[in-house]
Formats: sequence, C-alpha cells, structure tokens
Amino acid sequence: MAAGGGDSDMGPMAMAPPSHGAAHAPPAGAGKAVAPPAGPHMSMMHMTFFWGDRAVVLFPGWPGARGGGAYALCLLFVLALAALTEALAAASRCVARRRGRDAGGRGGGVPASSAALLTAAHAARMGTAYLVMLAVMSFNGGVLLAAVAGHALGFLLARSRVHPGSGAAADAARERELAAGPDGSKA
Repeated sequence: MAAGGGDSDMGPMAMAPPSHGAAHAPPAGAGKAVAPPAGPHMSMMHMTFFWGDRAVVLFPGWPGARGGGAYALCLLFVLALAALTEALAAASRCVARRRGRDAGGRGGGVPASSAALLTAAHAARMGTAYLVMLAVMSFNGGVLLAAVAGHALGFLLARSRVHPGSGAAADAARERELAAGPDGSKA
C-alpha cells in the first residue's frame, strides 16, 4: 500500500494528476514520474554559492568540466575584467577633469571629441561591469573572490595614489595643482 493511503503506484511525493475539465488531453504517461530531458548543454543551475572548478561562467560550457587549468584561466579573466572596469572608471574621470580644466570654468560647450571619448569610456565601463556581474551570477565562490580581487587591484593601480615614482615631490606638485583655481590663480 502506498504512503498516500491508496493503491496507486505514485508514491508519497507525486504530483496530483492534471484536471480533465479543459480542452487539453492528459499527457502521455500521466501519473508516472518522468525524468527531465538531458542533453549535452543541460547543466545544473546553482542558486547558492558553491566551491569547485566545475562552473559555467559567461559562456555555455566554459570552463565547465575542462579541469583546473581552464578554471584558473576563467578566474584570471574575471579578475582582469574587474580591474579593467576600475581602470575605465579612472580614465573617464581623468578625461572629465581635463575637459573641465581646458574649459577654464567658462561653462562653454564641450568639444565633440571629448564627449565621444567620455561616452565610449562609459559604454565600455558599463559593458565590463555587467560582464563581471554576470560572471558572479554563476554563484561560484572562486569567481566572486576573483571579481572582488580584480576590483581591488584595479582601484589600487588606477585610482589610488600609490604609484611607482610617487613621493614627496610628486605629492607636493599634486597639492599645488589642487590648490590652484581653474584659471591658474589661487582659490
């Protein structure tokens, strides 16, 4: 006797049979457990973070079950993509500052070349940021750590004041530049 109290072979976790009141005919094999179709591109979708090198990141089957080397390449790719996102953010800020300094605070029009460069940098930054987000949505812990490390490395190299050759003289020159007004006078 089945767990549901009847004489059917459906078992305790079986779904109820479909209703026959509509114009739909019952599917073939109704009442029997049917396994989902399995194909070469059928993979399990994780909804919680997991650890392992059998992840699918950004592209179907990549790196997949190709081994640790392909997984390490994937992590380096995500790290570089996140660092590039930070570098593009710094570059767009640099172009915007230079544009403001060249305009001299006159409130004049922006040259089309500067506007096009800023737009291209912004589009590239948003594209890389969305790719990093999609990579993290693979819910692989290593990919998450690679993305965070890439953003940190990109910030360190592109936006922090830690650069080779920086020292007291470079800091003093930077302070003089910041203290000067947009037209070169002291503010």
